[in-house]
Amino acid sequence: MKNQYQKTIYACFVGYIVQAIVNNFVPLLFITFEKVYHIPLQQITMLITINFGIQLFVDLLSAGFVDKIGYRASIVLAHLFAGAGLGGLTILPELLPSPFVGLLIAVIFYAIGGGLIEVLISPIMESCPTENKEKAMSLLHSFYCWGHVGVVLTSTIFFQIFGVEKWKLLTVVWVIIPLINGFIFLKTPIAPLTDNEEAGMSIADLLKERVFWVLLLMMMCSGASEQSVSQWASTFAEKGLGVNKTIGDLAGPMAFAVLMGSARAFYGKYGDKINLDKFMLGSGVLCILSYLCISLSPSPVISLIGCAVCGLSVGIMWPGSFSKASALIKNGGTAMFAFLALAGDLGCSGGPTLVGYISTAASGNLKAGILVAIIFPLLLILGILLAKKFSFRQPAAF
Repeated sequence: MKNQYQKTIYACFVGYIVQAIVNNFVPLLFITFEKVYHIPLQQITMLITINFGIQLFVDLLSAGFVDKIGYRASIVLAHLFAGAGLGGLTILPELLPSPFVGLLIAVIFYAIGGGLIEVLISPIMESCPTENKEKAMSLLHSFYCWGHVGVVLTSTIFFQIFGVEKWKLLTVVWVIIPLINGFIFLKTPIAPLTDNEEAGMSIADLLKERVFWVLLLMMMCSGASEQSVSQWASTFAEKGLGVNKTIGDLAGPMAFAVLMGSARAFYGKYGDKINLDKFMLGSGVLCILSYLCISLSPSPVISLIGCAVCGLSVGIMWPGSFSKASALIKNGGTAMFAFLALAGDLGCSGGPTLVGYISTAASGNLKAGILVAIIFPLLLILGILLAKKFSFRQPAAF
C-alpha cells in the first residue's frame, strides 16, 4: 500500500522544485533583461510583484476551483501552466512589440502554476499513507530550498560554461521538469482527500480574534523578510556590489538558499526540543543584523556574507509562524491556513516590490531599498512579542 504511493511522494518533492524554479530562476536574469531588452529596474520590479500577486490571487480562488475539477486535474494543470510560462520567456519577448509585455505574460502563466502547486502539493502529500507524516511534510518543505540551490548552482555553472546570453537554452531544460512531473501526476495514485475533520472556525469568528491579526502580520513579515533579499540577491551582487556574476550568484542566492534549507531541516528534526519563541526572536535579531550588513557595509565580501546569513535567519520564520498559529488557535481550520498563506504571499510580493521602488527612487541603489525593508523583521519581532501576550479561548462546545 505504501509503495503504491511512493511515486506520488516523489512527484510532490519535484513539485516543490518546480515551485523553486518558478520563483528563483528569472531573478538571476534581471540584469540580462535590463541590458538585452532595455527594461528599467522599475518595470523589472513589476515581474516580482505580478508573480507573487498572481500566486496570492490563485490562493484566494483555488478552494472552489480545485473542488470542482479535482486534485489530479488541478495539479496537472498547475505543471502545464508552469511549463508554458517558462517556455514563454524564450519566445514572447521577441514575438510581441514590447519585450516587457512578453515577459509579463510569461510570468502570469507560470505564476498561476506556482500558485496552484503551493495550494495542492501539501494536501496531496498529507493524503499519502506514511509512517511519520510530520517528518514527511518537513522533508517536503525543505525541497523548495534544495530546489532553489539547484536552480542557482545549475544556472551559474551553465552561464559560466556557455555564457549568460544562452539563457534560453537553460530555460528549455527548466520547462521539461514541470512537463514530466505533470505527466507523472497524471499516472500516479492520489489518495482520497477526505474531509472528515471537525469543522473549523468561520472567517467571521477568526477575524474577531486579535491574535489572528497578529499571526497575519507575522506571516506577511516572514514572506517579506525572506523575499526582499532572496529576489534581489543576484542583481544586488552583480550590480550593487560589482562582483563577478558567477561569484555573486554562488555567494549570494545559493548560499542564502543553502542556509535557509539548513535552518528548516534543523527545525524539522529538533523542533519539539526548541523554544520556538526564543528561536524566532533570535532569528529576527539575526535577520536585522544581516540586513544592516548588506545595506551599510562598504565591503562587498561582508555584504555577500550578510545575504547568506539572511537565509539562515529567515529559515524558521515561515514554518515557525504556522506552528505558532496552530498552537494559539486550535480550531482555526482551513480558513485560518488559507488566510495565513495569503498573508505570506502578500509579504512575498510586497517586500521585493518595496525594495525595487525605493531603489529606483534612490537612483538604482539597492542598498537603500534593502535598508528600508528592515521594517519587516522589526515588525515580525513585534508580532512574536504581541502573540505571547494573547491567550486564545476556544468557543464553548454545545
